[in-house]
Amino acid sequence: MKKLIYVLAISATSFAFQACNSGTKDAKETADSLNKTKDTTSNEMATGGIAVDQSDAEFATKAAVGGMAEVELGKLALTKTSNAQLKEFANMMVNDHGKANAELMAVAKMKNITLPGMVDEEHQKKMNDLQQKSGADFDKAYTDAMVDGHKSTLDLMNKEAKDGKDADLKSFAAKTAPVVQTHLDMITKIQKTLK
Repeated sequence: MKKLIYVLAISATSFAFQACNSGTKDAKETADSLNKTKDTTSNEMATGGIAVDQSDAEFATKAAVGGMAEVELGKLALTKTSNAQLKEFANMMVNDHGKANAELMAVAKMKNITLPGMVDEEHQKKMNDLQQKSGADFDKAYTDAMVDGHKSTLDLMNKEAKDGKDADLKSFAAKTAPVVQTHLDMITKIQKTLK
């Protein structure tokens, strides 16, 4: 049994390193691939089984990537903007999404879901683009990114809350959706003042 666990650990590690080195998969895709390889017929830790349907696992990886991106973009905004409203919003992103990320990680651990350890290529590109901007250009681009991101996240949370199969992930999504709606309302108001 120890040999089997050892072989599985080595295989998973080498798979993760291969994915990182190949440049063809980003962090979310790697986590999704690892989750697909887990034995979904069992929830026993000895078999390394994943305790949720594949669609729930994919929701978790997508939510994790989005949450990490919100925190990182919020930290970036705190260093780049002088707009008081955006600073307040960015602080909220770091705090609220940080809490949601911790809650999601706890659920994922309980369900044996592998979450990405970093943002995906799409969000990394967005961070790199924003890093190059300053002043009013940064404020507008950050605000636009937050509106778009929160619309997508709200759709993701509402879909999981309605259609998810795992009770804990459905509960997480249902609890998180109103917070995301509050963020979207706030950033939409800020966006109107920047035009």
